[in-house]
Formats: sequence, C-alpha cells, structure tokens
Amino acid sequence: MSIIPQILFIIISAVAIWFFSKKIMTIRRNILLGKDADYSDRSSERWKNVLLLAFGQKKMFRNPLVATLHLFVYVGFVIINIEVLEILIDGVFGTHRIFSEYGGVIYPYLINAFEFLAVTVLIGCLIFLIRRNIVKVKRLASPDLNGWPRSDANYILITEIVLMALFLTMNAADTVLQQRGYGHYGENSTGNFLFSSLLHPLLSGLSDGALVGVERTCWWLHILGIFAFLNYLPYSKHLHILLAFPNAYYTRLQPMGKMSNMPAIQNEVLYAMQPELAPANATPPDKFGAKEATDLSWRNLLDAYSCTECGRCSAACPATITGKKLSPRKIMMSTRDRLEDIGKNIDQNGEFKDDGKTLLHDYISVEELRACTTCNSCVQECPVSISPLEIILELRRSLIMEESNAPQEWNAMFSNVENNFAPWKFSPDDRDKWVSEMG
Repeated sequence: MSIIPQILFIIISAVAIWFFSKKIMTIRRNILLGKDADYSDRSSERWKNVLLLAFGQKKMFRNPLVATLHLFVYVGFVIINIEVLEILIDGVFGTHRIFSEYGGVIYPYLINAFEFLAVTVLIGCLIFLIRRNIVKVKRLASPDLNGWPRSDANYILITEIVLMALFLTMNAADTVLQQRGYGHYGENSTGNFLFSSLLHPLLSGLSDGALVGVERTCWWLHILGIFAFLNYLPYSKHLHILLAFPNAYYTRLQPMGKMSNMPAIQNEVLYAMQPELAPANATPPDKFGAKEATDLSWRNLLDAYSCTECGRCSAACPATITGKKLSPRKIMMSTRDRLEDIGKNIDQNGEFKDDGKTLLHDYISVEELRACTTCNSCVQECPVSISPLEIILELRRSLIMEESNAPQEWNAMFSNVENNFAPWKFSPDDRDKWVSEMG
C-alpha cells in the first residue's frame, strides 16, 4: 500500500489532537480564574457519585424511557469509539482491521456489539431530533435556547447519525469484499456482521473497485468526522460528555438546603461585638458576593462549562413555570458566555482589560435574580449535579451588600431580622403570646 495515506493520516491526527488539546487547556485556564475552593474531602462518596451520576446517570431515570434512550446514545457513542483505536493503528501503519488478526473468534462478537450500539445510537438520535423539532418538548423549545443553542443540539444529533451510518456502511462494504476474496480484504475474513449485513443487497451490485471506494470513503469520513466532533466538542454544550465526570466528583456533599456562610461577614460582626478579638492587621474584605464571573469559585465555573442545557432545572423552577424572567439554565449559559468572553479578552491582551461589562447586570439581570425562591428545585433536577442556585446567591449578595440594591419588602425583612431576630415586626418577647391566646 502507498505510504502517502499513512503520512496524511498522521498529519491530520496530530493537527486535530493539537487543536483539541489547546482548546481544552484554554477552558481549564478559564475555570481556574475562579476563586479557590476545597473539594478534597470524602473521596469515597465522590467516587460513588462519579459511578452513579456520571456513568450510571442515576438522576435521568426519573423518566425511564428518555433515560434509557440517552444511556444507549451516550454509552453507545463512547464504546463504539473504542473502535477508533483500531482505526488509528490501521491509519498509522497501513494495516487493515489489525485487531482481527489477534482477536480470533472474539473479534466478530465485539464488532457485532458495536453495531448493535450503533443502531441504538441511530434510533435514539432520531427520536431526540423528533422530540426537539417536531414534538417540540416544552423545555427544549423555550426562548432561552433560541439561536445557536438550539442549532448546536441538532448539529450534534445529526453528526452522530452520520457517523453511525458511515460505520455500518464501511462494515457492509468490507464484508462483501471479504466474501469476494478481493485483495487484502480476503486475507483476514471476519465473517458477516449482524446489522451491516442487512446493507449487502444495496452494495452487492457494485464492482470491486466501487466497493473499495465506498469502504475507503466511509473509513476516512468516519475518522475525519470523529476528529471534527472532537474539536467541535469544546465549543458545544456536549462538552458535558467529558466534564460530567469531574463535575460529579466535585459535587457538593452538604445538604442542599444548607447555604454557605460568608466568613468575612461573620468576622465583621464578631469584631464589632468583641473588638478585643480583632487582629491588629484586620482589614475589611475587598468585596461581598460576586459581581463578575471570576468572583465565583472555580467549582461554579466548572458547573457553567458542564451544563448540558437540557432544561430540567428550568422545567422544575417555580419562577420559570409561572412566567418570571428567571431560567436556571440561562443563568448557567450566561455565566459560561461571560467566562468565554473574559478568556478571549485575556488571549487578545495578555491579561484582562476592563471591557466595561460584568456578569451581573450585563449578562444576568436583577429581575432574574430576584425571581429566585431559593427552593433548590434546579439543583435537585440537574443530572450532573450543577447548582445554578449557588451562582444566584453570590450575585444576589453582591447586589444587596455592595449596591444596597434590594426591594423595599426585602429591606423591611432584613431590618426585622436584625432587630427582632425574625422576619416579622414584633418583639421576640411577644413571640409565644399565641399560646396563651389559644387557651
């Protein structure tokens, strides 16, 4: 065989892997722009979450039918790409189905399993396309997905369908050539494969040369499609295919209703009440809450990049359901958009130059933040343990503590809590009067 295809394959592979690695390192850099946070505790529980949430997709199975389809698409696409290892070796060394020489009787069973998964991926992606574009499931057709996010989902589904079709067609052409004993195809017979053999009637009328053209074209398009998919992934919501695993590992293990206190505020109150405890070098905190994406923790920013945009959070959000402007999904998308803009700013200038924008106000509005009821429904529903609520709380803290920007009703409640230790405007001494009144 000519060495030119091998050289071309090596060059294309190296370029694709380099571009992918470069973008992944940029995303890593962007995530680490966030504030430090420690999630190194309780490692056994964290690995359990990786197995149950990322691999097992535990939360998805609240809707068993959709979960099963998603599991087939996800697992099928990942496992089928194990076959990419054989393609890579064949491409570099100019071999053909190198594993069949060493796999013996196991090899046909393995490819048959891959074909079964390929068919389930095809069916699953077709159903998901129908749900998005014909049935128009409400959470997949909401306005916050208008434009690129909606197109992105369709592009990925169509790409997966095309890749699976190429895989099956390649196998079909290959096995027909094996049956004819043509060239190196006939030297390593694998026998027919369960699903691709159904395509034999469509190919049997072609000449040997045409069949080789079909097989080689499908082989090249399949691997080029995978390389293209690999480099598209970091720009797509489907980056969660990779980030679901670290996201599940670093998930919060505290009860969902527990809010994190602000040590700076606690210290300020403590020092006001007991000045003798204040260290000599005590200084007030630079800021309270988060106004910019980089004021959030790296874990919040990992959440933003891990968002699948599935909308389960917004579908369960009482504010979204009742027509308020808030959409937890949009909170995550806006955070990611701002972080990407910050990253581009750094790439262009060598460091971040003020662009006159902030996450709060320019990407996420006050109206959105005030609509949140802090009920944790979004956190409960997210399949990969994302917490839009934590970002909302940090932005809201900045609004109130940095800008004194709160509705009058909230200010009255804050005053009551400060003076009466309760949201209601009556003395703590009168709090148990209702007991005597009942008598």
